[in-house]
Amino acid sequence: MENIAAHFLLIIYFLFVLMCFIADAQDLLDDGGWSSQGLHHEGPCNIPVLDGRSLPLRYFLDRYAYSTPVVIRGVTDNMKFRSLCSKSSLLEEYGQRKVRLSTANTYSYTKVDVAFRKYVDNLLRPQSLDVLGSDTLYFFGDNNLTEWQNLFDVYKLPPFLLPGTSRAYSFGIAGAGTGVPFHWHGPGYSEVIYGRKRWFLYPPDKQPHFHPNSTTLSWLTDTYPNLPADEAPLECTIQPGEVLFFPDRWWHATLNLDTSVFMSTFLG
Repeated sequence: MENIAAHFLLIIYFLFVLMCFIADAQDLLDDGGWSSQGLHHEGPCNIPVLDGRSLPLRYFLDRYAYSTPVVIRGVTDNMKFRSLCSKSSLLEEYGQRKVRLSTANTYSYTKVDVAFRKYVDNLLRPQSLDVLGSDTLYFFGDNNLTEWQNLFDVYKLPPFLLPGTSRAYSFGIAGAGTGVPFHWHGPGYSEVIYGRKRWFLYPPDKQPHFHPNSTTLSWLTDTYPNLPADEAPLECTIQPGEVLFFPDRWWHATLNLDTSVFMSTFLG
């Protein structure tokens, strides 16, 4: 009888673990109400992908932090933050607040202030190939952190901070096909909360060929297919719950394959 009871308890335990796994998987598949007609251009992934749950900080610093991008899985648990970033939750809390939009070109000179609800209802749409970066408004950073602080306080950033750096958050929501053309700055992380985001990266000494006012979607359509092998980028599509780390001064461009919600952490 004891063996039967032990086996029964073991079965119950495994069923519980399975149900938790299925629930987490369903949460990650949920689009949070940000559904749109997505793109199918996931492409290859030639960037190292690591399990953050078994990644020592010293190994990360020695192997990747100053030399190459890396995708890290399982390094954060942002399910609570994710639930707060659903479309209905954000509109209820922040719908009437002003947000600052930037043009989606390399230099992002133009800034436009609109109500968050107006951005979501009227401007958050898939990218057209014939629209220039200077005519595409993008919600990413440049916002009053005091007003969004309660939301950002829930976010759990990746634990791998570089020595001597501080962090600055940049929260974004963008439509399918949008993205930022090639540019560079200091090191940082980018985590996808909803949707998928495709990244293209080049080392600091290998400037890519691009027009600063062409969108990433145009570059992917017109330039990317004709690149010789020695000019191909490092690239990967980041899924919800995954984090991409990019080192200092690396060129990078992004392409949102769906309506995407994401959080970047810049290390300065």
